[in-house]
Amino acid sequence: MSPRRVAMLSLHTSPLAQPGLGDGGGMNVYVRSLAAALARAGVECDLLTRADRPGVAPVIRLEPGVRVVNLQAGPPRPVAKAELLVHHDELVDAAARWIGGPGAADVLHANYYVSGAVAHTLKHRLGIPMVTTFHTLARAKEGVGIHDDPADRVDIETAIVSCADGLVVSTEEERTLLVDVHDAVAERIEVIPPGVDHAVFTPGRGTRVRRHWKVGDDPVLLVVGRIQPLKGFDLAIRTLAALGHPRAHLVIVGGPSGAEGEAELARLHALVAELGLGDRVRFEPPRAHDALAAYYRAADVVLVPSRTESFGLVALEAAACGVPVVATAVGGLRSVVEHGASGYIVDDRDPIAFAAYVRKVLDDSAHAGSLRAGASVAAQRFTWSIAAARLRRLYADVPARELVRCS
Repeated sequence: MSPRRVAMLSLHTSPLAQPGLGDGGGMNVYVRSLAAALARAGVECDLLTRADRPGVAPVIRLEPGVRVVNLQAGPPRPVAKAELLVHHDELVDAAARWIGGPGAADVLHANYYVSGAVAHTLKHRLGIPMVTTFHTLARAKEGVGIHDDPADRVDIETAIVSCADGLVVSTEEERTLLVDVHDAVAERIEVIPPGVDHAVFTPGRGTRVRRHWKVGDDPVLLVVGRIQPLKGFDLAIRTLAALGHPRAHLVIVGGPSGAEGEAELARLHALVAELGLGDRVRFEPPRAHDALAAYYRAADVVLVPSRTESFGLVALEAAACGVPVVATAVGGLRSVVEHGASGYIVDDRDPIAFAAYVRKVLDDSAHAGSLRAGASVAAQRFTWSIAAARLRRLYADVPARELVRCS
């Protein structure tokens, strides 16, 4: 039987937060878009987050069947996600009051390990099955040299994995990581790639944005996302330098994120100055999600130089806009970008290799046109309605099973 309502937890960042700023990113887009698609498929969604400022409305109705619930837990101000589990018990109590009252739910769906830790406790208190999507795992970050998480994050993630009734991943690679590193039961894991809104992210011309950038007909490379070491924007700057094209520009759209965000932004500005690129690198603040479509269309190439990426919504959105993507060969980027047909996947973090692939796009207009067409076609495979349909089936299955008990 299909569930009537799902309590979808996104506790460290609100689904209403601006992507590209603070902790707002692809996960915000994922939660909000998936909830909307689920509601259209007949499953109501309550998006539980934390009230991080005074006076925020307790409940915000986004559309029929989708509500954002701002839980009163912890101080009414932003709290770093690494410190949020200090308020674990308050978060559990506030969520339990909602679910036990006006927000009766058949399934819990936790997004990210912070929500997973809270949902883990809620599951046993309320007797409701728990589905978890991690979005990123500490072990994956450690594998590329990023060590910015609390010391107990790996243990928390392992505990969540062992007790989850369903685990949702975007790629087979993430499934393998959960099985090999966290001893996940493979039969509980569902590979469900995210989608893209094809009514918004469509091919077209970015004339207005290019006028805003004042670039004329010059080539433009674009990167979009949170400014933090994980996203590897330094590689995009070095790619522009290695390109050797005196009129090429790089536009960086996003804001600092996490404990190292401000330091990373300063490091990027210093690198631009060191390489003498000051007049050809433009930093822009985060833009509303729907507005990004015009930015993608204004670019000749979108770079996704992430050190690790569970999926890569930026790459998918750019492809849906018919823009070739050059990306690192990590995570879901390898399933989004079809090498040589919709863009290029680069096996190492060498800016010369990145620049060589960018040059293939810029120097051959016929080939660039073929890549643009290929990108648009490749993106059609990914829709939120397909993701919601598969997730709805998972939601229907887990209540029918005996609840997984912690080992």
